[in-house]
Amino acid sequence: MVDLQAPPEPFSDRLAAWLKSDDNKTVGQLGEVFGDKSFAVTVLLLMFLPALPIPTGGITHVFEVIVVILGLQMILGAKTIWLPAKLRHRELGESLTDKALPLIVKRIKWFEQRSKPRGVLLLENPLFVRLLGVVLIAFSLGAMFAPPFSGLDTLPALGAVLICLGIILDDLVILCVGAVIGTVGVTLMLTIGAAVVHFARGLFG
Repeated sequence: MVDLQAPPEPFSDRLAAWLKSDDNKTVGQLGEVFGDKSFAVTVLLLMFLPALPIPTGGITHVFEVIVVILGLQMILGAKTIWLPAKLRHRELGESLTDKALPLIVKRIKWFEQRSKPRGVLLLENPLFVRLLGVVLIAFSLGAMFAPPFSGLDTLPALGAVLICLGIILDDLVILCVGAVIGTVGVTLMLTIGAAVVHFARGLFG
């Protein structure tokens, strides 16, 4: 007998199945596969690489530009992702789909085991979604303009990843943790940047 009350397939399993499939792993395909969670899933994957504590040498800047575009669409209330053809057909790359895959799925599974629906009504509020678009743009820009090889892009990117994970898992607590981490990261980057500028002015002024 079929269990009509069977729980939905965990997001981590759906993501792993898609990443292991033979389909081309493009940014545009994420919107087609994950439906109403497509914005959150796309931002999560794009920001996962800069969220790792490893130097990326600026190779993730294209991803961060895409996140800014997606954030603007969230602010405008878009329901589906629109991207220029060049960005829509851009491959996610082996660094993400192959090398980072086990780590991505493992981390998501850890959160799935500890999360539960919290603040669902707020997460579905259109005004709140627009606000999240602003926050994701700020975190993406923070990661983008962090000095190369400084590691200062990690916290803003991690904040964006956790915000999106909170949206996917319908857990406001995870989202709030991400907002705090990302805000600390952007603040730290701005503080250090201001100190460097002040030092340079004093040195050459």
